[in-house]
Amino acid sequence: MNLSKEIAGMILDMLSDSGTTEIRRNDLAEQLGCVPSQINYVISSRFTPEHGYIVESRRGGGGYIKITRASYDLSTLKMHLINSIGNNIDEKSCRAHIVNLHDRGLLEDKEAAVMLAATADKSYHDVPHELRDKLRANIFKQMLISSMK
Repeated sequence: MNLSKEIAGMILDMLSDSGTTEIRRNDLAEQLGCVPSQINYVISSRFTPEHGYIVESRRGGGGYIKITRASYDLSTLKMHLINSIGNNIDEKSCRAHIVNLHDRGLLEDKEAAVMLAATADKSYHDVPHELRDKLRANIFKQMLISSMK
């Protein structure tokens, strides 16, 4: 297992009980035998709002990083998600949203698969490059509105 997966796994284990954890970056890095920047990388790439997490940090001697699994009612989640998409969304961000919704049980396997196919770059092959992310955002928003009831 690579180090990033190991760090993410440890953080997920810490989150499993209450949905919130506070970590001291240096302590976790020392425990894993890595540099603190590796912890930062994992948090900034895997524990993002798109993945359904809220990250807060406090610097200084008693500093910590607090990670919380976001929990919203369905209508609030839908509104937040649609607003966060804006007018453009790239394939990677779109995929992260869909996987997060699926992992939370808000999309069935088939719905998630259709959304992934409809928002993949391959589906926009004949669309001019400068219009792809805008078209993807519009399609994704409409799919969200119709699927998450």
